[in-house]
Amino acid sequence: MFDIDPVFANSDEWYEAIPEAMRPVKEQPFYHLLAENEDLSYIAYVSQQNLVADGDHGPVDHPQIDAMFDGLEHGRYRLRAIHRH
Repeated sequence: MFDIDPVFANSDEWYEAIPEAMRPVKEQPFYHLLAENEDLSYIAYVSQQNLVADGDHGPVDHPQIDAMFDGLEHGRYRLRAIHRH
């Protein structure tokens, strides 16, 4: 995770594209995070109710890791100053 919105802050178009039965409530934190699957790496916008811990607990292998973070410190990635609010 590299950013958080205290409540939903994406477009209505994005929200409406989620099937209604799966749509998360807007009044919860939404996280911007680096994600990957077997085919690609991407930036995801995920509601708190849909967060799942990474079971690997290893270093993150994402093509944007160096652009977003300065490296590891005490087991946590340090967000580059340019990305801080």
